[in-house]
Amino acid sequence: MEPSNILALIILISGIIGIIIIKAVGNLLKSRAKRTESVIDDIILSSIGKPLILFLIIITVYSTLATSTLIPPEYTWILDNRYLLVCITILATWIFWSFVKNVANQYEEYILQSATNEAGIRFYHFFRSTFSYIVWIIAGIIILKILNVDITPLLAAGGIVGIAAGFAGKDILGNFFSGALLAADQPFRIGDRIQVQDYIGDVIAIGPRSTRIQTLDSQLITIPNSILTNDVVINYAEPDLKIKVRVNIGVAYGSDIQKVKTILFRIADEIIKTGLCLGDPKPSVFFLEFAESSLNLQMIVWTEKYTMTYEIRDFINCRIQTEFEREGIEIPFPQMDVHMNK
Repeated sequence: MEPSNILALIILISGIIGIIIIKAVGNLLKSRAKRTESVIDDIILSSIGKPLILFLIIITVYSTLATSTLIPPEYTWILDNRYLLVCITILATWIFWSFVKNVANQYEEYILQSATNEAGIRFYHFFRSTFSYIVWIIAGIIILKILNVDITPLLAAGGIVGIAAGFAGKDILGNFFSGALLAADQPFRIGDRIQVQDYIGDVIAIGPRSTRIQTLDSQLITIPNSILTNDVVINYAEPDLKIKVRVNIGVAYGSDIQKVKTILFRIADEIIKTGLCLGDPKPSVFFLEFAESSLNLQMIVWTEKYTMTYEIRDFINCRIQTEFEREGIEIPFPQMDVHMNK
């Protein structure tokens, strides 16, 4: 065996042994890091672990091939230092991306609480949604520079392709940009009950392309983010959890309006005692109009349980039915009086 091949074999065996040793040391350090109060050591080890092992494998293979005579002359181009630099660039980017992402995940609550204003919070969410794209795009540009690829023709071709892709995939791109805007603006959060067009439901997931809500019928609806940024969105959980619950009531002409209001206020006191509604703000009853077949009133109560508005209306309507029957107050149905002249 040629001396160069013997040296290559030694390098290969040494590299394998080194990788096994470093892997064992890494596992030991991880187990010790878990027992410390600080989390930064866990983040560092988690970020550099896999990329470091992969880097050692690449260096071992590269050094072995460069030392040996196993590669035919026509394939020696694979030993160009540029390709090694490309691998190093990818691994370095991987470590940086992983470290920043792990730090953001670990300290997100602290970062949001320490933000001095709403603009800072919005910037943080915008950064979280765009960071990966920015880092890997920069890494791609660096790799092209290492490979001595002229970017100018690519930019020109990219402009043409971008125009074509803009027409073909404008909705997809629009949804991704809308996802970044939602992350920055935060009109709603996971768990909020929102209304978009004719859909009312609780937000269960906010993705880069779409948002999923679970409707009151327990149906899962996926809404493109472009709709959420271009349409009116009602958030029942903001600015606080208090919302009005309106109940419309019609009574027959000739009914004692003050007596009706007294009954409705009594019903409001009953539902407040159940805990479904709030005593402050106080409930209200308004006499709104003289309709064709009824005198129309509206009862307004306040609640923090915005997910139980149907239950609140059900309670109030059942009590109205019972109390009106007991007090002899008629709930009319549409009718028409016809007068015939002889």
